[in-house]
Amino acid sequence: MQLAAIIVSLVLAVVGVALLARAVGQFVRYFKLGQPVPAGTRTDNPYQRTVTVVKEFLGHTRMNRWGIVGVAHWFVAVGFFSLLLTIVNAFGQLFRADWILPVIGDWAPYNVFVEFIGTMTVLGIIVLIVVRQLSKPNKPGRKSRFAGSNFGQAYFVETVILVVGVCIFMLHALEGALHHVEGYEASFFISYPVVSWLQGMEVSTLQNLVYFFAALKIATSFIWMITVSLKTDMGIAWHRFLAFPNIWFKRNADGSTALGALQPMTSGGKEIDFADPGEDDVFGVSQVEQFSWKGLLDFSTCTECGRCQSQCPAWNTGKPLSPKLLIMSLRDNMHAKAPYLLAGGGKTMEGEEKASEEQLAGVPAAALAEAERPLIGTLEENGVIDPDVLWSCTTCGACVEQCPVDIEHVDHIVDMRRYQVMIESAFPSEAGTMLKNLEKKGNPWGLAKKQRLEWLKEVDFEVPVVGKDIEDLTEVEYLYWVGCAGALEDRAKKTTKAFAELLHMAGVKFAIMGGDEKCTGDSARRLGNEPLFQELGMENVMALNTAFGEEMDDDGKVTAESRKPRSAKKIVATCPHCLNTLGNEYPQLGGDYEVIHHTQLLQHLIDEGKLVPVTPVEGLITYHDPCYLGRHNKIYTPPREIIANVPGLRNEEMHRHKERGFCCGAGGARMWMEERIGKRINNERVDEALSLNPDIVSTACPFCLVMLTDSVNGKKNEGKAKESVQVVDVAQLLLESVRTPADPAGEAESEEAPEPQPAR
Repeated sequence: MQLAAIIVSLVLAVVGVALLARAVGQFVRYFKLGQPVPAGTRTDNPYQRTVTVVKEFLGHTRMNRWGIVGVAHWFVAVGFFSLLLTIVNAFGQLFRADWILPVIGDWAPYNVFVEFIGTMTVLGIIVLIVVRQLSKPNKPGRKSRFAGSNFGQAYFVETVILVVGVCIFMLHALEGALHHVEGYEASFFISYPVVSWLQGMEVSTLQNLVYFFAALKIATSFIWMITVSLKTDMGIAWHRFLAFPNIWFKRNADGSTALGALQPMTSGGKEIDFADPGEDDVFGVSQVEQFSWKGLLDFSTCTECGRCQSQCPAWNTGKPLSPKLLIMSLRDNMHAKAPYLLAGGGKTMEGEEKASEEQLAGVPAAALAEAERPLIGTLEENGVIDPDVLWSCTTCGACVEQCPVDIEHVDHIVDMRRYQVMIESAFPSEAGTMLKNLEKKGNPWGLAKKQRLEWLKEVDFEVPVVGKDIEDLTEVEYLYWVGCAGALEDRAKKTTKAFAELLHMAGVKFAIMGGDEKCTGDSARRLGNEPLFQELGMENVMALNTAFGEEMDDDGKVTAESRKPRSAKKIVATCPHCLNTLGNEYPQLGGDYEVIHHTQLLQHLIDEGKLVPVTPVEGLITYHDPCYLGRHNKIYTPPREIIANVPGLRNEEMHRHKERGFCCGAGGARMWMEERIGKRINNERVDEALSLNPDIVSTACPFCLVMLTDSVNGKKNEGKAKESVQVVDVAQLLLESVRTPADPAGEAESEEAPEPQPAR
């Protein structure tokens, strides 16, 4: 038995290590198929990147949000890497049953560590197995985050970990029995009851048990290694290795998520100059090899845990998009197509084959067939990704926020959208109307620019306009960027007027642009029309830089002599989409501003005593987190603090809030597209809000305000919501409380009949 165990174990070890080395080489070749990234964007600040990897692994910063699952996974992950010496010990025990590691083999701290981590690894994997079984859908559906995952692969990996963990425990206990441990001691503080039971056996029996468990541990470990080496698309196994480089190469060295700004379009590792694009520039992604190497690394790292899927508003309302299944499909396509690409295969922009027939002669038929599949296409077209999957995304960022291995789903979806919009002109027709309005009128509604200032006629105080009432913004503290919705949409205009009045009451010096400004381009960019975004953005940047008193040279760039520090260029916005674009994306276009949200400024004014909420606003309120305020910009506290400062309000959080907040359905240019598949996202969110029976549903975004109001009004018409429930921005609530009961403006406001709410 001992001889057989030695031979089998050594053979499996040699084969396993050889195949693993080959698999690593395959991964390197696969990732090299991807496009380069701009220099330094993934390798800057290597020290901080290393710290980020250590923090995310040892702290399990994402996984531990999920309670016991995070703790169980921590022990399994730490056990996998920290107990590697036990396999060395197992090889030694095959040759001599009572063999222990030199130097540390009888060192109590090491044995305590092995005993504790080994035991907790077993318990941890049992917990994860139970969780998977409880989460496994009993019937086809979307309730389980594991829906669509490879259960067979998961069971294999879990079984391996369980068997290896049990073997580690038993070998340690057998070691105690062979070394005649007489009672409880530190090295056997958990396993001593088993040690005591084993000591009743013959020495030969104990030796045979050692050979059996050592061989079982080694065989199981190397069978696992052989299996995953032969199947490089098994993300549930490979994530334990690939997660480390994927986290190290993540977009932000400081560890923050890949949200906020979208990345500029690149081709061949360089940003595309849309004023003079190169002849070979590739716009967007139409083939898997057109993703960057980091994208290909993302796809292979997916562990199929489904946390992204469980949080996705599209998936939760019956739409075809699952971020997990999207990444899995791209991974499978990449791995299946790789032999064809490695042989020199690929298509030119005209669709012609790059490689000769001789070069492709040895390529497997399956790889050739995969190469013929369109990356984006319907089921009838045998596409890898259905177009409805792309257009279902709201770019809310829930997937990126939850992913434990830092996959950048939103960037990949937008890259595919860019090709569809810019090359194929294939996108929902309603979005085409929005794009035309942006091109011709500079706003999504297609209204005349003079209407941007119409709201000023509805306030009874002066609001300075740049270029008309003041020369530039050096005369005021803030530029209030009203935005398209805030200036042109009736419901959002209420927020605009309320915020302006609050600033006036607090004595804050502010001004607005003169009406020549255009949409920031948020919807155009997220739809995939990057040139239009850049056109709108560069015009706005020039207008803003001029308004802040900076001078331009002949190339349209700020002169060094006139350049002002970022802190001197303060902008406040009521729209999180404007906030995100101005603050996070305009630096890509030469505009560097200090941008804050109106809730941040209002809370600051409350703290300073310049705004004092005194009048109670009675009722139960629930607050909806806008995705582009919360997940994309990490602003969660100020709106809640404002609500807490308003007397009379009783705040109750919806089940999904803050980092796990549920989208309203308007992001990613979805504001301008109809929802024809599944349940409307805004209805899903409003159903959650109404389950609390609130008097007020509050938010801090004009898009959210429109979407939630539409749904609430629909529920009222159906008799599913009480007539008294209202949807308001937090600024409106604060204004109502800051006004005293004797304030004539307050009385006038309270006597107004509610305006009819038009459908979106």
